[in-house]
Amino acid sequence: MATLERVPFEHPDAVALRDEHVAYGNQLYASDPASLHRSGSEGIDPASVVATVVAYDEDGPVGHACIRELDGELEIKRMYVVPTRRGSGIADELLAAMEGVARDEGASRVIIHTGDRQHAALKFYDRHGYTPIPVYPPYEDVTYSLCFEKLL
Repeated sequence: MATLERVPFEHPDAVALRDEHVAYGNQLYASDPASLHRSGSEGIDPASVVATVVAYDEDGPVGHACIRELDGELEIKRMYVVPTRRGSGIADELLAAMEGVARDEGASRVIIHTGDRQHAALKFYDRHGYTPIPVYPPYEDVTYSLCFEKLL
């Protein structure tokens, strides 16, 4: 089990975990021509972030998630657990925390974007009741994009 801590978006642990997440995605999709559009679609305006959570265990920061407002919706971003702690339930805790924030904000659904090469993430979101929806902006130019929603 991890301890979840709500932190500012710019918190050093949150920044470091997001950087790891982006590096992982860049490596995973490096061979896909659509990755040229990745940086433009993946930027996060700090002013749009509603909540940022970092998971900690005895080894330090091990997971991250944030939720932002995007065109009137709440979108979960940067769900990430360090490789050595995957499968430990930390992602379940992070996702539940983000869904809780969305409910607290009065949202009737939450949305998420991922890519077609993130097989573990696709299984994870399916297991948690997320269903496919059309690709929404700003991800339309990233051909490997997959988007999902969960009704709250």
